[in-house]
Amino acid sequence: MLQKFDPRNETIQVFIKDRLYPRSEAKVSVFDSSVQGGDAVWEGLRVYPEGVVCLEKHLNRLYESAKTLAFVDIPSKEFIKKAIQQTLDANGMTDDTHIRLTLTRGEKITSGMDPRLNQSGSCLIVLAEWKPLVYDNTSGIKVLTSSQRRNAPQFLDSKIHHNNLLNNILAKIQANVAGKDAGLMLDERGFVAELNGSNLFMVKDGVVYTPYAHACLPGITRATVMEICKMNGIDVKEKDISLAEMYNADGVFATGTMGELTPVVEIDGRILEKANPLQLEILKLFKQNIKKFCQPLNG
Repeated sequence: MLQKFDPRNETIQVFIKDRLYPRSEAKVSVFDSSVQGGDAVWEGLRVYPEGVVCLEKHLNRLYESAKTLAFVDIPSKEFIKKAIQQTLDANGMTDDTHIRLTLTRGEKITSGMDPRLNQSGSCLIVLAEWKPLVYDNTSGIKVLTSSQRRNAPQFLDSKIHHNNLLNNILAKIQANVAGKDAGLMLDERGFVAELNGSNLFMVKDGVVYTPYAHACLPGITRATVMEICKMNGIDVKEKDISLAEMYNADGVFATGTMGELTPVVEIDGRILEKANPLQLEILKLFKQNIKKFCQPLNG
């Protein structure tokens, strides 16, 4: 499914470094590390009137990713929260909004890989857009297994939520060429990792399974689904899942901030049931409970 331009986003204000800019003027330097080498970390945030879903967990992951990459001059959580609030207020946004929160290593004094060339501190970007859920969560999505493997820790640890997304993009290109909605990525051993932009769950014989977070991003929506399952007495387990198991699941669904919970109705031409009672129950519970995970920016 191809996202469409929302005319409301034509005049949005974007926060960069320490102030707001109109969309047409919102730019970073060609010497910024995000341009030079994808050297940045990011989070996707979903906004409801009640607040931002799992705000603290997202900020904690941003900080952990930045620390792992040895960023310096990282803005405080208070600064980031104020920047988010300022951006939302400037755009009149309280709902139906997705935020791409990015922290780059900052501007270099000359081009090159060496982080010692970054001498101006990191750069915070708060891009808030009017963006409803990107998938049709009623009809579901069709996916194709990609030849592009998901990174494992010995290559580039998936626990780092970084901006170097080329392997995911290559998987998405393969799906696009095949006319599918997303690419299903395996780990280096051949087990299911995730889709190119979201985590996966499988329902089988009354149990909910999700791949170990070895090669996939341990997503925050993923963790929220697992928490909701446990709160409601639903058996949920992590395990290595093969493609054959996915093909023969009672139901499969994807999770992520951009789409929340989305049924997967086809994998590599194999049709999957989207009306499995347990899967429908989980989707309903998520919808009923997600706003309880919202946190106000001034909290």
